[in-house]
Amino acid sequence: MTTEDAIQSFWEDARLRAKVNRVPGYLGVNAREALAPPAWSFGAGPEDADALLALVLAGTKTATSSAQRDFVATGEREPEEGDLSIITDGRGRPRALIQTTSVRTVPFGEVDAAHAAAEGEGDLSLGHWRDVHRRFFERSAQRAPVTDDLPIVLERFSVLYAADSAD
Repeated sequence: MTTEDAIQSFWEDARLRAKVNRVPGYLGVNAREALAPPAWSFGAGPEDADALLALVLAGTKTATSSAQRDFVATGEREPEEGDLSIITDGRGRPRALIQTTSVRTVPFGEVDAAHAAAEGEGDLSLGHWRDVHRRFFERSAQRAPVTDDLPIVLERFSVLYAADSAD
């Protein structure tokens, strides 16, 4: 099965289990039901993807963050409340359906301890979050410096459905 087929199959199952399609069959299939949402993984590489996915599945990770400049550089749309995403593991296999519950943009220096803890990484401290994310954002922008005024998109999410296993 191709990755694309696996994602579509996961979506067909997840949208029913998560009750994303409120009135199946009654009004016909709409685009939100037929088209799989974007599929992506957390982090920078397969090991990060697996480790961060494990935190999501455990309920420890309920937030993420991105440098706004990365959306500008790629032309990708920033997340919005209500967005659905399929989260994949390090091998690209779909594992969870999440929904964005809130989005806000703040300067790097104003990211708060509550958001850092919600990201679920390390010791959950703001200091750890700043150290790890400063390095990550610098790498993603090819060593562009991270200053305290760099706009950061903070996203909260909830898991609507998780696959039973990685198989």
